[in-house]
Amino acid sequence: MHPSARISAAIEVLADLESRRRPASDALKDWGLSHRFAGSKDRAAIASLVYDALRRRASARFLMKSESPRGDMIGALVYARDMSAEEIEGHFSGIGHAPAPLSAEERQNLAAQNLEGAPDWVLGDYPEWLGPHFCRAFGDDAVAQGAALATRAPLDLRVNALKATRPEMLVELEHLGAQTCRYAPFGLRIPQGAAGRGAALDAEPAYARGMIEIQDEGSQLAAALCRAAPGEKVLDLCAGGGGKALALAATMDNRGEVFATDSDGRRLTPIFPRLERSGARNVVVRAPRGKNDPVADLAGACDLVVVDAPCTGVGTWRRNPDAKWRMRPGALEQRQAAQDEVLAKGSRFVGPGGRLVYVTCSLLCEENEDRVAAFLSNNPDFSCESAADSLRLAGLEGLDDAASPHGPGLRLTPARHDVDGFYVAALLRRA
Repeated sequence: MHPSARISAAIEVLADLESRRRPASDALKDWGLSHRFAGSKDRAAIASLVYDALRRRASARFLMKSESPRGDMIGALVYARDMSAEEIEGHFSGIGHAPAPLSAEERQNLAAQNLEGAPDWVLGDYPEWLGPHFCRAFGDDAVAQGAALATRAPLDLRVNALKATRPEMLVELEHLGAQTCRYAPFGLRIPQGAAGRGAALDAEPAYARGMIEIQDEGSQLAAALCRAAPGEKVLDLCAGGGGKALALAATMDNRGEVFATDSDGRRLTPIFPRLERSGARNVVVRAPRGKNDPVADLAGACDLVVVDAPCTGVGTWRRNPDAKWRMRPGALEQRQAAQDEVLAKGSRFVGPGGRLVYVTCSLLCEENEDRVAAFLSNNPDFSCESAADSLRLAGLEGLDDAASPHGPGLRLTPARHDVDGFYVAALLRRA
């Protein structure tokens, strides 16, 4: 497909999202199924255009004075692709499968490229209703944090310490331009290709043999802050696809036990092939069956309980930009109730002197510091470890600025640390 035809296709997908309000991945899949002539490179390029438009939707609409998918795409080409007005006009020629030529108003808006007077939520490309929440969480940095969340996410890998070392994998993946991550001790970062196209890891022997796993550096740091030690009994209460469970197992050098469970057994499905690849032998998967609690026998017996709580996912907007526009105020209230519930549940499994580590991929105070404060007020036998102690005991350096200014715990953000947004708080039970 010609680049101009890809832009037309991206506008078509954006129109589908606007009318049907569904995840972008579903709309892109349907488009691919109904346009079989499009090859894998075409589909990847179209997806990249769609996600860029979603990342910069607020600023694009302000620039183009339009809320149309076409305006979203034009604005994204300016702000996400750094295209000049002349380049954009060349793509919008109306020839063949190219989008229709630019109107006089579109040319005028493009020539101005003016965001003067735009409110913070436009400059930061986040939903207007989240403005007060961003202001509370970030203060004067709200725009910078929002803008960082509107960039493309890098491709990060975790070297599986059960099978390889980071120096070995740097050599193995040299052809992909692999570099060490800034903070995570087992992290590697692969530079993005043109227009955000990532490396085809499925074709890499190191990936097939379980020597590396795809995991954002922020998620790796959250796992490191759990400080799982060899011989401990660990419960990953919201294990999902198993990314953190695998990281914990590697940290424990296959000694001790990691029990992985989730309230929705379907979310556990990806963990089985990942376990087989990884060589982790100390992970026990317990899927829910009926109304019986699959981990009831672990009550009060765990050294470490990890609660990767359900949240709004604000910190993952770089990877899931459509989620920020589908999010509604009521969802935030629902998430807070679910977070309180899972924290209370997790606390029941922590033994005397044990740790309850609360993790979210949100950056909103309402889902993070507020939830920890509410938990501590209802559970006097728990206290929160200081951010400085958490970093020191985990052996992590250079993250002193991650200490939350709003209460206990640590905040990792794309603007400050170039990772997905995470909040981590270690809660200690009295011995």
